[in-house]
Amino acid sequence: MLDGASRVQGLLRRAAEQGMPALAITDHGNMFGAIDFYKAGLEHGVKPIIGCEAYVAPGSRFTKGARGPKGGTAGGRKEPYYHLGLLAETQQGYRNLMQLVSRAYLEGYWYKPRADRELLAEHAEGLICLSGCLGGEVNQLLLAGRRDDAVAAAAFYRDVFGPDRYFIELQDHGIPEQARTNGELIRIAAELSLPLVVTNDSHYTEQADATAHDALLCIQTGSQMSDPNRLKFSGDQFYVKSAAQMQALFADHPQTWRNTLEIG
Repeated sequence: MLDGASRVQGLLRRAAEQGMPALAITDHGNMFGAIDFYKAGLEHGVKPIIGCEAYVAPGSRFTKGARGPKGGTAGGRKEPYYHLGLLAETQQGYRNLMQLVSRAYLEGYWYKPRADRELLAEHAEGLICLSGCLGGEVNQLLLAGRRDDAVAAAAFYRDVFGPDRYFIELQDHGIPEQARTNGELIRIAAELSLPLVVTNDSHYTEQADATAHDALLCIQTGSQMSDPNRLKFSGDQFYVKSAAQMQALFADHPQTWRNTLEIG
């Protein structure tokens, strides 16, 4: 909660103004906004894609309190779980997404509702999977210098979701860690014959909303904006960017943004 500063109507309005044919909602660990988002998408003439940015335990979802590999976020926070993007492609996918989220709360809750590899494999049908932001497993393994493990993780998700429904995800928010991992992600995608997509980790709608989002993070963490050591996102690039902006960021890889459109 209090991690996103967007309102549903504002999101869909901006998408419509930018001529976007589709927009996905991937709230962290839940689907609470899915129905409102779906209705607003129809209202604004933008195809609503229902999804979730799932929390994935590094081991079993039933293990609570154990130390293990830790994911990270754009705010630099270390977390005992990874992030993974899931999008419902079919009605069965939507049902599986609801099952995943519900069981993550009921069976895997530890600070956050966590799924695990077993649960993902059980409910993979009809879902498109994106490898995730900097907090994703593949990215975190690369940042830890464990390239072979990163390749193995990508291969696991490819086998679970299928080579045409698992996408290696590239992002560029001007963060040094992304500059370090994007090249490796492109090479891993080529090695495993996986498609690439580009996304922006949108936590607010307009660039000018960055300060409001920062204030929300302070409320969430009980800190003050004057505290230099507080949880804070790196920069003000976490908004809904236009197609032209995304194409400019990845001008050398046009197939990435074409693949993004194909998902829609």
